[in-house]
Amino acid sequence: MSDRSKSQQRERVRLKRHRRVRRRISGTPERPRLVVHRSLKNISAQLVDDTTATTILGVTSNGLDADGSKVDRAREAGKEIARRAKEKGITRVVFDRGGYLYHGRVQAFADGAREGGLEF
Repeated sequence: MSDRSKSQQRERVRLKRHRRVRRRISGTPERPRLVVHRSLKNISAQLVDDTTATTILGVTSNGLDADGSKVDRAREAGKEIARRAKEKGITRVVFDRGGYLYHGRVQAFADGAREGGLEF
């Protein structure tokens, strides 16, 4: 098995996990879904209202002036999305980890969002 097919298999397994989780959770206008996407260098997140299929707001660690490790930048991105959500009057969300394990950068992002004032 080559490296490319191994990474494709890993992504297929992640998407399978994501679909399984998405069967159970959805966002509403009162409690939108906080979706996380992790790339090799950055982490991004969006608040989504699934009833109208609209994105309320989004943030990425690429656009922030945060220094440090990827985990530190993920925590700062979590704080930033919490700050922007509070400006729009959103305090409660449903966390969608996107099929990623709740570990490392995904966990740091969630912790940062909680520190910023969001309730999961």
